[in-house]
Amino acid sequence: MQREGSIGGSAGISVRVAGGVLLVAHLVFAAWYTLRPLDVPWVMPPNVHPFASIRFDLTLGWQEAARRIGGGLGLLAPLGVLFPLAHGRLTVSPLASFVRTTAAGALISLGIELLQTGVPGQRVDVDSLLLNTVGVALAHTLCVPAARAWLRRRNERAWHHSLRPEDVTQGRTPTIPRVGIAP
Repeated sequence: MQREGSIGGSAGISVRVAGGVLLVAHLVFAAWYTLRPLDVPWVMPPNVHPFASIRFDLTLGWQEAARRIGGGLGLLAPLGVLFPLAHGRLTVSPLASFVRTTAAGALISLGIELLQTGVPGQRVDVDSLLLNTVGVALAHTLCVPAARAWLRRRNERAWHHSLRPEDVTQGRTPTIPRVGIAP
């Protein structure tokens, strides 16, 4: 049985499956990229002060700052699109979808940061958590509402084109007045 407002048919199922596979693939990549041990001569102490490493990145020049901040924004940004794609619903509250997706991205980023405490050469950085969460929120805001609107319009057009002329209503169906039953 289909959920109300979900992408219908076998195409909908394949879209959700593809979204789920891409979601898992991206999570595996992000885990590999952020949790691999680094061979470095020393490790910086953990950053638990918000915006401290962003301020430091800005002192390195605009190109290096753009590379580092953009990397933080882009690491988990695809999750902002992949979570709703794997969920597969077209008619959902935009605010609820945004909050649910952003919270999931924040929790995954928090999990990565907590796992980095045990990885040699990696350090915990609260700014990474902030940048990853903002990246998920931006990707969701920029892509998902427009894609859902486009898919809803496409499905509506396809539904209207699939109606045959005999399916179009001719008005109210005549009714027969009720007759009482004899004792």
